[in-house]
Amino acid sequence: MPRSSSLLKRPLASSSSSLSSRPANNGVARRSLSTTAAARLQNTNNVVDDDPERQWSTPLAKQLAEAISATGPVPLASFMRMCLTADIGGYYTGAVEEGRDQFGVKGDFVTSPEISQVFGELIGIWFVSEWMAQGRPSKGVELIEVGPGRGTLMDDMLRTIQKFPAMANSIDAVYMVEASPALREAQKARLCGEDAPMTESKVGYHSICKYMSVPIVWTDTIKSIPSSPEKTPLIIAHEFFDALPIHAFQLVNTPATSTLRPSPTDTSSPSTKTTTPTLQWRELLVSPTPPGSTHASLNTPLSQSRDTPPPDFQLTLAKAPTRHALYLPESSPRYRAIKSQVGAGALLEICPDATLYASDFASRIGGSAQHPKPRPSGAALILDYGPGDGTVPTNSLRGIRRHRRVSPFAEPGLTDLSADVDFEGIAEAATRASEGVEVHGPVEQAGFLLGMGIRERAEMLIQAAKKKGGENEKETEKFVNDVEKAWKRLVDRGPGGMGKVYKALAILPENEGRRRPVGFGGDVVG
Repeated sequence: MPRSSSLLKRPLASSSSSLSSRPANNGVARRSLSTTAAARLQNTNNVVDDDPERQWSTPLAKQLAEAISATGPVPLASFMRMCLTADIGGYYTGAVEEGRDQFGVKGDFVTSPEISQVFGELIGIWFVSEWMAQGRPSKGVELIEVGPGRGTLMDDMLRTIQKFPAMANSIDAVYMVEASPALREAQKARLCGEDAPMTESKVGYHSICKYMSVPIVWTDTIKSIPSSPEKTPLIIAHEFFDALPIHAFQLVNTPATSTLRPSPTDTSSPSTKTTTPTLQWRELLVSPTPPGSTHASLNTPLSQSRDTPPPDFQLTLAKAPTRHALYLPESSPRYRAIKSQVGAGALLEICPDATLYASDFASRIGGSAQHPKPRPSGAALILDYGPGDGTVPTNSLRGIRRHRRVSPFAEPGLTDLSADVDFEGIAEAATRASEGVEVHGPVEQAGFLLGMGIRERAEMLIQAAKKKGGENEKETEKFVNDVEKAWKRLVDRGPGGMGKVYKALAILPENEGRRRPVGFGGDVVG
């Protein structure tokens, strides 16, 4: 049966940015990164109030406040990392309340694999087509998923791949990159069976796939997966990059430094000193909100203030360049262009972790100086949301809880955090990391899925259900309606529709663009 729900994990508003003229989703402009008092981008060194009686919204909020009290305001990336993956109280690693999880109707969001089984089946078919196009290797194939959620996507992929025995027999192992013990258990139950044993090794945790007798291995990071030139890695990253921590910056006018000779107490970098006014990137840092703050005093949007406590934290503007502000905005020509073309007031989001993952994918597929590979092989498919026109994301941090948009700084550990994906940045990192790869896309999810045959596959399910019939005519009718509604939802190109908002990008072995993959304008070959 198809999985369907009325809500999904997607951007609920779009960016209203000086860097982009993208149309707003549903006509609602996304506020600045803060969505709280940080919208005023105050210059402040305030850290945390010393009121021991202050009540924080979650145990993780108190822990974060205590850490900030000791270190000062922290980068947004550090805040996101703690909120999502802290050992105690992290959203994906321990904050889920009893009786619910992050996914599905009872959770906070619904992803494409949960909406329809057809989505995962088509992803499986995409990798089968790549396996065929690359000579049908008889061994050495590795399936790798980063951020596998409950395992729904990989389950549909494996169920589909097993119908192609030659490819199924070529798979050496399935790797699941998952840091959450609870989600690892859920994935093991789905992919291996409730009672399947799980063993531990230096690499990670091991069990056996219920569809084919291949090992499934869970690792905390992708670096734990051995990289071998003989392997053909097939990597899927669905709604993974949007959850990686970002750094945020604002471009400001700074006055001339009165003297270039540092004082004994001057801790600023010599590179920030200038005898003339200049433009400098300043990092947006996270600090606690003032004691007694309310939604009104923090200017929390009404849509984000219902049934949630006032945000515990806000964004503040660093008074001096941080080490991240000195390096990250200079790491790409695209970022440097913003400084010269937009000027003061420009905002910028950068995700260093996205660069690391894209570089790892490319190195495994095409080889690198550190990991030479005589013959590139494999493929990576990335599906997520973000600008598809090369625009650098900005103002995109969002919080989602119980299928509603909330402040990303409210109830840390209970609120899902995500940001738009910089697809152009991923492509840039991949091709820089390996000369043996090329990048296709991004393309809209609607075009990708229609090119993969989602309409035809859905019709096959519908006709099979009608032919089977059964005693319960209403149940058959409901199934048919669910299938129809689900596939059309996945390719909806309307404002804010999944088919338009979500994009697909592929990293393949370099072939001078002679072969386009299926879903990106190419046909099945081999």
